[in-house]
Amino acid sequence: MGSLHDQLTLLQDLKVTVHHSCLVFPSQQTQKKTVFLSNIDQVLNFDVQTVHFFGAHKDFPESQIVAEKVKDALAKILVPYDFLAGRLKLNPNTSRLEIDCNAAGAGFVVASSEYGLDEIGDLVYPNSAFAQLVCTAMDSRILNPAAGDDQPLFILQVTTFKCGGFAMGISNNHATFDGLSFRLFLDNLAAVAANKPLVAIPYNDRHILAARSPPHAPFLHPELQELKNMSTLDDLNPTVFEATQEELDFNIFRLTATDVARLKDKAKSTTASSSFNVVTALIWRCKALSSSSSSDDDEDVNYKRAASSSSSSRESRILYAVDIRPRLKPPLPKAYTGNAVLTAYASAKCRELEEVPFSRMVEMVSEGATRMTDEYARSVIDWGELHKGFPHGEVLVSSWWRLGFADVEYPWGKPRYSCPVVYHRKDIILLFPEQRDMHEYSSSASTTSTTTMAGRAGAAGVNILVALPHKEMQKFQALFHKFLLDD
Repeated sequence: MGSLHDQLTLLQDLKVTVHHSCLVFPSQQTQKKTVFLSNIDQVLNFDVQTVHFFGAHKDFPESQIVAEKVKDALAKILVPYDFLAGRLKLNPNTSRLEIDCNAAGAGFVVASSEYGLDEIGDLVYPNSAFAQLVCTAMDSRILNPAAGDDQPLFILQVTTFKCGGFAMGISNNHATFDGLSFRLFLDNLAAVAANKPLVAIPYNDRHILAARSPPHAPFLHPELQELKNMSTLDDLNPTVFEATQEELDFNIFRLTATDVARLKDKAKSTTASSSFNVVTALIWRCKALSSSSSSDDDEDVNYKRAASSSSSSRESRILYAVDIRPRLKPPLPKAYTGNAVLTAYASAKCRELEEVPFSRMVEMVSEGATRMTDEYARSVIDWGELHKGFPHGEVLVSSWWRLGFADVEYPWGKPRYSCPVVYHRKDIILLFPEQRDMHEYSSSASTTSTTTMAGRAGAAGVNILVALPHKEMQKFQALFHKFLLDD
């Protein structure tokens, strides 16, 4: 119950050799234009790296076959997704970021590892060495001087393993996609690679999320923090939270489907106790009460000391993303390609989080999402027009749990696992799905029964990635197991 992944001896060097790097251009001529970026897109000017691992497939026995297939599919997908071949620029007249659709190209890298896929360790456990499977910047010698030598917004690296499996590492600027639109992009990339029609035609016009004229923000927004004197491109490059220089412990806390059901039962609520809400409430309580302002040298940290060491009068604010596509009036097109998630929040004093019933914590988390109406979302967007800022809170829960990246069906099968590359931030907690069973991603996965797949999808557990300083991690772990086992 609520097991903790064992600390593993991780490979520090995957012995990756880069064989070829180039720019890939749209396979057809695309229109030269400028893509408007919404106020949600504006504050997400940072790169996101994801890795998608695939086992060997009998129809793709040679590594270069997969690489060429991916490269060809990338060139074709850059036609409907023309902005991915463009470059980010700052409009001097509006001081806003835009994408110049100049067909300057996306990055493509071919590499290999000296290891087999089964030799690199547990794919679920965070390994900073996975960064070797993603290219974050192209060699300046292959960039187009006409585009100002600006780096591509999208780079894809194919790294083959000696077993025949491979990894598809993607680095893209967050301004291009949110998690849901990235999932649709992957579905479309897989369809193009299989010579099939697009799953859905991307909706690329982001004016649909432009601020009102004049902008009007009638709500208070404690979940947002105003920035001052933003006048250069560097000033417009905020991250959600700054990376910390502290030494951090990385742990994966695993909740089985039974654990999640137990949390729902403890919540005793029929309206608020979704899987996400109960898991987020558990995380919030543990994170808030493990953040101590005092110095505790006792290594044997138990539940009572962990709770009492917190500053009970301190306010804790948890943030989490809410998809606004269905909440707006009218709803956004499902194939909208930009960022259409906003930060919901819940706030409470640490004393309250220590004392209130778990059901009340779940309700507070639920209220944050309920607050995200059409009018509230428009207020957030207009607030960004008036003030410029980014999400502000004690902890952000970033959920990859239900995005389904590992459900994308490529010609070479579904991924064995898909995950972001670990980054050094202690105030962002990530939720991941479980790793697939071997038969679900093997070349015979197509024979897996629909009943089996549906059963797993409906009963899946979750992996919770937490990065904290050592003493805070001890407290978090003690609280996590105490609250989970408490009746």
